[in-house]
Amino acid sequence: MTTYVLLHGGGMGGWVWRHVAAPLRTAGHEVLTPTFTGFGERVHLLSKDHGHDVNVQDVIGVLRYEDVRDAVLVGHSYAGSVIPGVVAQEGDRVRHIVYLDAMMSRSGESVFETMGYATRDELPGIRAAIQAGQAGPGTGVHLQERQRLTAAPFDMPTERQEWLLDHLSDMPMRVVTDPVAVGVETLPHTTDYIVAKNDPTMATSQERAVELGWQVHEWKADHGFIIGRAGELADFLLSHG
Repeated sequence: MTTYVLLHGGGMGGWVWRHVAAPLRTAGHEVLTPTFTGFGERVHLLSKDHGHDVNVQDVIGVLRYEDVRDAVLVGHSYAGSVIPGVVAQEGDRVRHIVYLDAMMSRSGESVFETMGYATRDELPGIRAAIQAGQAGPGTGVHLQERQRLTAAPFDMPTERQEWLLDHLSDMPMRVVTDPVAVGVETLPHTTDYIVAKNDPTMATSQERAVELGWQVHEWKADHGFIIGRAGELADFLLSHG
């Protein structure tokens, strides 16, 4: 039996893995789907005082208190920035890592920098504004994504698209503007990375996975393939766990 720890992306929560977790459990495996502080059903904890390091500790706490060993750690989108910090502290609990079109932030770089949303010189001013209550504390990603995906839906059944839009939540601004303490350059070359070829959202991160010599798999898919192609993704995880 394998323990899969599935980590969600921005504006989402553990709920997003429903269609991936079910077949993994049916196959006899344990599946944990934690939600980061300030996201999903924990959005009531959104605060200007909770930064990126809190999300790293969220996952570390799950690994420790669930007595997880020999895990397959899987991250989508934003979660890619969290995984290296988890592995740095609890790497002996992780057997394999899979990135699903996920964030490839380097040590000392914020998610906003990785995405090209802000320069390093601009970030101190943004962080000061957050602490002063002049910006944030949320990013408003749920509103932005609802507008974007209503105009250009993901490749998935209509009912799943509606389910996704209904469940999107805000997320803390600090988690994307804080420097990432431990970056992807620290992870092993055996890490698998699925590239969503039909979506430029993670273009920089996709390029970095190739540069680092990771095991790159190109899918003709968009960034929402974790829902739109959940069954195929579950099969991939079963064969690469």
